[in-house]
Amino acid sequence: MIISASRRTDIPAFYGEWFMNRLNAGEVLVRNPRAPRRVSRVPLSRSQVDCLVFWSKNPAPMRERLTWLHREGWPLYVQFTLTPYGADVEPGVPPRQCLLDSFRRLADALGPDRVVWRYDPVLLNATYPAARHTEDFDRLSRALAGYTRRCVFSFVDMYRRNRPFLRAVADGEPTQESLRVLAAELAALAAARGLSLAACAEDLDLSDCGVERAACIDRALIEQITGTPLRAGKDPGQRASCGCVESVDIGEYDSCPYACRYCYATSHSRRVAARVRLHNPASPLLVGWPDERDTIIDRRVRSRVTRQGSLLP
Repeated sequence: MIISASRRTDIPAFYGEWFMNRLNAGEVLVRNPRAPRRVSRVPLSRSQVDCLVFWSKNPAPMRERLTWLHREGWPLYVQFTLTPYGADVEPGVPPRQCLLDSFRRLADALGPDRVVWRYDPVLLNATYPAARHTEDFDRLSRALAGYTRRCVFSFVDMYRRNRPFLRAVADGEPTQESLRVLAAELAALAAARGLSLAACAEDLDLSDCGVERAACIDRALIEQITGTPLRAGKDPGQRASCGCVESVDIGEYDSCPYACRYCYATSHSRRVAARVRLHNPASPLLVGWPDERDTIIDRRVRSRVTRQGSLLP
């Protein structure tokens, strides 16, 4: 079983203590986003967890814990989102220089293979035109050269939750050709820094632009980290263009205070604030506590790695 922590919220930035408590307890409770009174009990034993995949804009609050987990032999990697936006788009995110320093310190602790840079999403409008993205990507890739092996990006998608913001800032629909030109420019810059560039869940085929198809829950990377083949299929809960293998996400929507305007995982700041107040690091749930109205079901999981043999020399 691969644990995703989390597409739905920033666990390293805000909920590191809770996560470690759940790991120590050997299990976590996760609400079904579509049926909140249905709760899964997910085991977190070393024998069943094949890899921990973290998603974060600021893993600094959890850096020491991540370093400890790595030293203790937990297979893990961190997807670190670092973008060029200001407070108009990412109002709660720390200053960029702090994030660059945090990225480098984390890579020093875990190794560059275990810290994946996400330049995601690429928002195109009058404030952030393609030329600015090229300049900012050049600057960031220079700063991160040697600290990561791979960059993942995607062009912003419109969801129900981010539609009002995107409609307000939209500056026309970019053409496929303009997207391909920008992708090729970013790929060339990445290659110059020794990075591969991959597109996350993009319907547009960018392979002839030097861009791979990304898998954020990445079979090849997990096999590299664990040293064993992975027996896992495509995640059926993700879009057709998503290359991720199956995983179990332990986060909850509407629980990230960063309030990024393009985010599909948050709806309204007041709802997020109310849910954050319900968080208790001692609870088995990320938000609130289970009660008599909840139906708790043990989730059946199994290891996806082949324990015999090794992929590593």
